[in-house]
Formats: sequence, structure tokens, C-alpha cells
Amino acid sequence: MRVVDDSPTEILFLGSGTSAGIPMIGCHCAVCTSDDPRDKRTRCSVVISYNQTRVLIDTTPELRLQCVANQVDRIDAIVYTHAHADHIMGLDDCRRFNAINARPLDAWMDASTHAALSQCFGYALREPTDRDVFRPHLVPRIILSLFDIAGRMWTPIPLSHGSAMILGFRVGKVAYCTDASAVPESSIDLLRGVELLVIDGLQQQKHPTHLTIDEALEVIEKVKPTRALLTHMSHQVMHSKVEPTLPPHVRLAYDGLRVNA
Repeated sequence: MRVVDDSPTEILFLGSGTSAGIPMIGCHCAVCTSDDPRDKRTRCSVVISYNQTRVLIDTTPELRLQCVANQVDRIDAIVYTHAHADHIMGLDDCRRFNAINARPLDAWMDASTHAALSQCFGYALREPTDRDVFRPHLVPRIILSLFDIAGRMWTPIPLSHGSAMILGFRVGKVAYCTDASAVPESSIDLLRGVELLVIDGLQQQKHPTHLTIDEALEVIEKVKPTRALLTHMSHQVMHSKVEPTLPPHVRLAYDGLRVNA
């Protein structure tokens, strides 16, 4: 008989920004020049922790800086949502976690992400032939259905990202759904009952590959979580001005935020 694990889950936001990061290169708007640290957004990634296990979702270009800033000294596994550059290009920094753990790391991904990573980072997905070379060593695990990391089941949540299909994930009472332009009804059903829903809320203006804040609120209303956090936000979202306009159970994520569920 499988034991139900009800121990707390922590989600740490390493990054909460869109693909260009904030401040953006060459932009001097009110958000990009804001003194509010919540408006400084690196590329989107989180660490989900439970039972002394830390799982990294996506490897952003700022991965090293994110981990140093948040004292993430160990990662036990990696899960990928999709293979866009802002979600994978920090993969090489995972070699430090290999060195700290003294072992390879399982990396969970769908088949299309595996194909992309095999082209960009093939050296990291193969068994090293030269043990003296300092390189990452990830063991690819292809997501076909529910999968288990350290005794807790992960449910893949199919999401539309423009014309592409990518994955969000539900882990017990927590769900993480970034980079979504739509959430299919079948995925809404998979999300019902979560306590904390993290979901894409790029900006107020319509976008072809991301939910607007209002569209995210519509998804939240369907799922009915106890709490929700918006992430993957653009420089059109000033934290101090937008958050007060949201329902009380919906807040904006920010880099360095830690939440328990």
C-alpha cells in the first residue's frame, strides 16, 4: 500500500520574469528602472522542496546567480517544462550540483524537450567518457505519464504555449503552470483541488503565447485554489500598482519568494 505523503511543500521562486528579463536591455521604463526589488525579475524558474528533496524546474540563463542569491546549495533532480532558451540555457551550471552530490542527476522532460537538449547539450546527457573533465551529467527521464521523485508523484499538466504544447506540473497540493497561453479543460480537471496554483500572468495586454492577467484570473476561478501566484511577468507589470488590483487570494510572485503549502 502506498503511503500518502502530506508533509509540507515549499516553492522557492528563483525567477519570476519573462524571457527578456527585467530590467530589459535598452529599456528605461518605470518598471525597468524601479527601485522596488520585486520588479527585478530574472528568467522563470522555481525549486520545489519536500522531505529533504529539492527539485529544480527549468535551468535559466541566470541559474548560477539565482542559486547563489537564494543559497540553493543542492539540487536532487531537475524537471523541464519545455525547451525554449529562457528555460534551458543555464543547464551547464548543473555541473556544480553533480560535484556537490557526487552523482548524476535525473532530469525529467518530454520527448520534444529531450530532442532539443540533445542538440544543445548532448554532452550533458551522455555518460562521461573522461572523468577528469568538469561537465554536467544528467540522466534523461522521458515523461510519459505520472512520475515519482523521492516518493512523491508528479502529474504532468499539458498547456498551450502559442502553437506548442508544453508541461506544467502538479505536486500534491501545489501546481506550477508557467508559459501558458491557454489551459485545456482536461488540464483544468487535473488542477482541481490544489491549494496553491502558480500560473503565467504576463501582462494586461493580449499576447499570442502567454495568458494575460485577466485570462489567468479566469483560469484561477475555474480551478478554485486556496491561493494563487502569478509569474512570468513582463515589464508592463509594476508590482506595487498591479498587486492591489488583484483578488485577495491572488498575489504576484517575485524573485526570492518562498511559499509553503
